[in-house]
Amino acid sequence: MATDTPVVQKSADRLAAEALLAAIAAWAVPGLGHLILRRWGRAIFLFLAVGGLALTGFAMRGQLFGRQSNDPFGALGFLADACAGAFYFLPRFFHMAAPDVSRAAGDYGTRFLAAAGVVNLLGMVDAYRIASGRKH
Repeated sequence: MATDTPVVQKSADRLAAEALLAAIAAWAVPGLGHLILRRWGRAIFLFLAVGGLALTGFAMRGQLFGRQSNDPFGALGFLADACAGAFYFLPRFFHMAAPDVSRAAGDYGTRFLAAAGVVNLLGMVDAYRIASGRKH
């Protein structure tokens, strides 16, 4: 009976590592965690939802929050934006137009960008729970 314990522990450790990998993949590219788990529908939905929100926010010239903020809302905005994974780095890579929050569209664009990160955060949690066996 004592010989069965290390096998169960190794299985639990491996399950935890796979769940963490799925969550990290889901952060890096929205939907990738579900793609690894062979949840094709969720993977496509998350990629299109997060991508659509982020690209709409960029098109509206919304502002991405920076890491350095003295304001608690600015820090929360950065965390929301950073959860969008690859879409957070997209405007820096392509040198897109500067944000314009002087217009209402730019302000709404900022909200779209934050919403993209929050939706991807939910996708990360979902991928983690599926990979860890807590959700089917």
